Amino acid sequence: MTDLGAQARDTRRYRPQTNGKPNVSTTPWPTNGIYSRPFTSGQDRADALPGWLHTYNYHRAHTALAGQPPITRVNNGLGHYT
Repeated sequence: MTDLGAQARDTRRYRPQTNGKPNVSTTPWPTNGIYSRPFTSGQDRADALPGWLHTYNYHRAHTALAGQPPITRVNNGLGHYT
């Protein structure tokens, strides 16, 4: 790299504006939800996904929504096209 005139530079930690993906890769995997248990196959994971998505969207309290689940913000639900 030095023959091209390039040099390594350190960025400030926890600054997504300058760090981008390296900052994201240091975040630990969630300890609940779809990553809370190992799956034996891709099909096993695919079978578990619908139940996890239902819990995530309909029952998980979200702090940015005053404790309401994300589905409360959907204004055009399934079958209600306006």
